[in-house]
Amino acid sequence: MINKDIFKKAFSNLCKAKALTELYEDNFKTVSKYVHATSRGHEVIQTAVGMQLLPQDYAFPYYRDDSILLAIGMEPKDLMLQLLAKKDDPFSGGRSYYSHPSLKDEDKPKIPHQSSATGMQAIPATGVAMGMWYKENEDISHNSASPEKPIVVCSLGDACVTEGEISEAFQMAALKQLPILYLVQDNGWDISANEAETRAQSAYEYASGFNGLEAITIDGTDFIESYTALNKAIKTIREERRPILVHAKVPLLNHHTSGVRMEWYRDDLDEARSRDPYPKMKQQLAENGFTEDEIEAIEVLARVKVKEDFLEAQKAEDPTPADLFTHDFAPTPVTEEVGERSPAGAEKVVMVDCALHAIEEIMRNDKTSLLYGQDVGGRLGGVFREAATLAQKFGDNRVFNTPIQEAFIVGSTVGMSAVGLKPIVEVQFADYIWPGLNQLFTEVSRSCYLSNGKWPVSMVLRVPIGAYGSGGPYHSSSVESVVSNIRGLKIAYPSNGADLKGLMKAAYLDPNPVVIFEHKGLYWSKVPGTKGATSVEPAEDYVLPFGKAWVLQEIWKQEEKETISIVT
Repeated sequence: MINKDIFKKAFSNLCKAKALTELYEDNFKTVSKYVHATSRGHEVIQTAVGMQLLPQDYAFPYYRDDSILLAIGMEPKDLMLQLLAKKDDPFSGGRSYYSHPSLKDEDKPKIPHQSSATGMQAIPATGVAMGMWYKENEDISHNSASPEKPIVVCSLGDACVTEGEISEAFQMAALKQLPILYLVQDNGWDISANEAETRAQSAYEYASGFNGLEAITIDGTDFIESYTALNKAIKTIREERRPILVHAKVPLLNHHTSGVRMEWYRDDLDEARSRDPYPKMKQQLAENGFTEDEIEAIEVLARVKVKEDFLEAQKAEDPTPADLFTHDFAPTPVTEEVGERSPAGAEKVVMVDCALHAIEEIMRNDKTSLLYGQDVGGRLGGVFREAATLAQKFGDNRVFNTPIQEAFIVGSTVGMSAVGLKPIVEVQFADYIWPGLNQLFTEVSRSCYLSNGKWPVSMVLRVPIGAYGSGGPYHSSSVESVVSNIRGLKIAYPSNGADLKGLMKAAYLDPNPVVIFEHKGLYWSKVPGTKGATSVEPAEDYVLPFGKAWVLQEIWKQEEKETISIVT
């Protein structure tokens, strides 16, 4: 039952969102520092979901979701500070577009960083749900005082559902029965391309093809229908821990963005305006005990609030040039080499075993660490035996195979890290990292910086690299020149087993994303000239910090002369 308080709160939210759109249009030159999109036409469905989320939940809104942000408790001024790229923008400190949120407030749903969300958010969101699944299966607390289990909401525009990464997310959600709600807001448009040109079926029809993913379709302009359907879906996910997709039909009643005006290409505006959710909700209020005066009072208060907040936001402090250079990385606790590198009496081992033993030691001591990727599970333990015996020792929840979907392997770590886990993942060959590069670049590497330090991604990505034996052109690539140019990643490329073990431990302890290139030709030291990769295995406590060079030869001191060192 939807009571009068819920109606009032919801309509107030609609009024604020509508007032934002109108204010931005009236002040176009002032507010166009960044391109922006608003929720006009989508307000009802967004309000209906935002009002029902709890602080322990995780939300992944997309760039048109300012009504969701208002509904979870953000003020119009908060959104305007991001719109105007102000220093106190609570999401990104002025670094990102309007309605590109990241949030870690205790009293609101958590919003990890996401890029300009045209489908890329689905994998990190599903990674959060997979993290919840993992914690529940391993009896790890969600650290919430509430008895209600957390869920994830991933909001999507209908056009982005054609992205391949969406399929990867749906596949894993259905396969592992993850507690996630996919909310697809279908306004029938990409930018200027409409649904008839670009989609063979609706998101509802598409999702129905995934066994284990329930899909429903609703009128997203009807508040009673939207709130009731979402209430049922959310309750089901909280209790039954399985995924549901809600497809909501809505009209787009504003520009695609402030930079792409609707009057340039839209031929359906009259029809779209006939489905405006605003007058429909006013009618629902009237039918549920609200007088005309009460409805008008809510509208007036909303317009006044938005106008006052805009005046305050304009006066807020701008970022300084120095602010540009903060939060590339979160501070790491590993700054010095510690532990025994060459324990007395220890035997020499091959490089692959140093990596294997490092991960085993990590997983034995920390239940939040887990390993997943292609063929790392119990049957094989990695195509190079680099994960051999780990599934048998730690179980199939902690060491598991994924489908062939590198984007999910990489991008899911954003969500796993957000819920406090330490994912160690593997791309089977460097040659096949390319499908995962979008997630590595747009989601993983930028999370700390664009969230203003709130959401560093703590993950380790293992990448077997380089030529070996009969690898041929598709199993011998070296990709370090590309990956090492991605700002926000730490890179390790060890030449011997001792370094690999020490750097693996440092990567595990580091709150930032680390890519470890493990040369396949060095794994077993079978290639002529690679015996040097075999080393005495360091002790369990050995940690080698990033940025520390191994001095192999030092020139004699010549204090009176200038000397140089050449590194090749």
